[in-house]
Amino acid sequence: MNSTYKNTLEAVQQCIVDCRICLTEMAGKESHNDCPKCCIQCIDACEAVLKMITSDSAYVKQYALLCAEICEYCADHCEDHTHEHCKTCAKTCRACAKACKSLAA
Repeated sequence: MNSTYKNTLEAVQQCIVDCRICLTEMAGKESHNDCPKCCIQCIDACEAVLKMITSDSAYVKQYALLCAEICEYCADHCEDHTHEHCKTCAKTCRACAKACKSLAA
């Protein structure tokens, strides 16, 4: 496996973890934006990229670009909150978006 795939896998896996934590922490809390709904979509996108990478799909770049877009959308919404878990989620989402864009390039 090449290093770009490895870096993206690590970023995607961390994004899944931090989005799940954010989603769990936001349960029962009010949100003035799409957080935690964006975390659900981000987890789904990251899991799809994970599957495409591990199956060596010919469509991995397309999935990675879409994942990057969804991760940025999630980061925008999570950054808008003051909760530490949202800030962590947003940072991880940005790193995942960067890794996915690098893979797609």
